[in-house]
Amino acid sequence: MIPLRDNLPTRHAPVVTLLFIGINAYAFLKLFWLGSYAGQRYLLYYGLIPCSLTGSCQVTGRAFTPEVTLLTSMFVHAGFFHFAGNMLYLWIFGNNVEDAVGKVRFVVFYLLCGLAAAYAQILTGPASRIPMVGASGAVSGVLGAYLLLFPHARVLTLIPLGFFIHMAEIRAVFVLGFWIVIQVLNGFLTFSYEGGGVAWFAHIGGFAAGCLLIGIFKKRTVPWGWQRHRPF
Repeated sequence: MIPLRDNLPTRHAPVVTLLFIGINAYAFLKLFWLGSYAGQRYLLYYGLIPCSLTGSCQVTGRAFTPEVTLLTSMFVHAGFFHFAGNMLYLWIFGNNVEDAVGKVRFVVFYLLCGLAAAYAQILTGPASRIPMVGASGAVSGVLGAYLLLFPHARVLTLIPLGFFIHMAEIRAVFVLGFWIVIQVLNGFLTFSYEGGGVAWFAHIGGFAAGCLLIGIFKKRTVPWGWQRHRPF
């Protein structure tokens, strides 16, 4: 299922969401213009290499410490679909979460979810030398927060059915519930695989962090999803 938009308007302009999308877009365009070889160096330069953070290996020729790459890696993507998918989810669900927590708090919330996601992935492969990149972990935190705040919102969703494509409005609880189930299943199916690919446990860790942190960060006037009537 591919979400396209939700039916929740925002009260304020999603300035921080747009800022994060802009930073990610700038980093992706820079990677694109560098070309293949220089692009790989770019990913190594800004990506998070788990073993360098855990101390099980040493990586030379990098301007940033491993701790700094926990942050820089959140804004670098390995390819167009990686970038576009993350930004689509951030735009659809991030603006309402930003509304619910406020601009400054949303910055902190987003970065904390990204950090939690990175550590969740590192725990599953502390000796990995493969750079971790992408906003997936932080965006997953946004999805966790959205699920608890707006479970009854309707999301226009594209559903591929073989050679056919179906469009339907589905409640967020089903769209995001399906999404996290897929992450968990893939995470445990690939648990022992240490090659490159999708950082499933970063998604799971970020989602869990978002669910846990949103209670601290949301405005007091914003009700939980189960406290709302179902106007959607």
